[in-house]
Amino acid sequence: MPDADQPTVVAAREGAAGTILMNRPRALNALDLPMIEAIGAALRDFRDDGAVKLVVLEGAGGRAFCAGGDVRRMRDLALAGDAAGIEAFFAGEYAVNRAIAELAKPWVSLIDGVCMGGGIGVSVHGSHRVVTEHALLAMPETAIALFPDVGTSFVLPRLPGAVGMWLALTGARLRGAEAVEAGLATHLVPRESLPALRAALPEGDAGAVARFAQPVPPGAVAAQRPAIDRCFGAGSLPAIRAALAAEGTEWAAAQLATLDRMSPTSLLVTHELLRRGAGMDLAGCLAMELALTRSVTRHPDFAEGVRAVVVDKDNAPRWAPAADVGAMFGG
Repeated sequence: MPDADQPTVVAAREGAAGTILMNRPRALNALDLPMIEAIGAALRDFRDDGAVKLVVLEGAGGRAFCAGGDVRRMRDLALAGDAAGIEAFFAGEYAVNRAIAELAKPWVSLIDGVCMGGGIGVSVHGSHRVVTEHALLAMPETAIALFPDVGTSFVLPRLPGAVGMWLALTGARLRGAEAVEAGLATHLVPRESLPALRAALPEGDAGAVARFAQPVPPGAVAAQRPAIDRCFGAGSLPAIRAALAAEGTEWAAAQLATLDRMSPTSLLVTHELLRRGAGMDLAGCLAMELALTRSVTRHPDFAEGVRAVVVDKDNAPRWAPAADVGAMFGG
């Protein structure tokens, strides 16, 4: 949390830039509903202000851009049976995700440190996703029995090959250059150059990003792409597991071990979500995700997953048997 007298979102006009600072550093800038509402209000102000040529989004504290949504709070609401509170959070968050995508001005996210879940949502739909070598991006929702949301059911199927399915099912974490390789980020700017880039952006020219960016040669993601595509493009979860077993490599064994730790229901939901999202537009994907939150947050795995990873941090969830995914999607 910020100091008691500091707002959790600080919005300002700096020259031709509208700036938004997520200011909850002790919580790694995790998004709660007041933050989401404040970001949405700032976005609307900057959208309608003709003097604002671009928007800059950043996170305070030096450790994280945004570690995600406040899932601890969502768990509390789920345990209390407060469906309206859960709905308000996700509906508000997804509305901001869509507004970023529809903004007719550059949206420049400066990602230095952790960027996961909801942090991906407030950056990936914008025009410029700048990462440093210290950035760490992931969609780790299957570990807490949620699913990749914030519009990533639209984004992930459109990444190269089967990279999106791999990221969605395993929650694989990408460093800055790897995130550019995978398509989640657009530019790599060294941390030492970030202050100079930040100082240039109020001039109103998003082209400054490219002037400070470094080229990203093929790296770890490219090296694993053939195996990622063979295995995670296999068409079903049993086929993915079989393909990984057939690879016989240390990498493949690690992926299988990761899948074995995830909620069985969440894996099925996530696979079906990306399959459907591949043929839908962003608005349709966000609507599908919002509908899905209503059933997924009621499933016992959600409260248990958040308990194991976020609350007790014992990383020993006791998952329920896989649920009927068709029913969770409404048939």
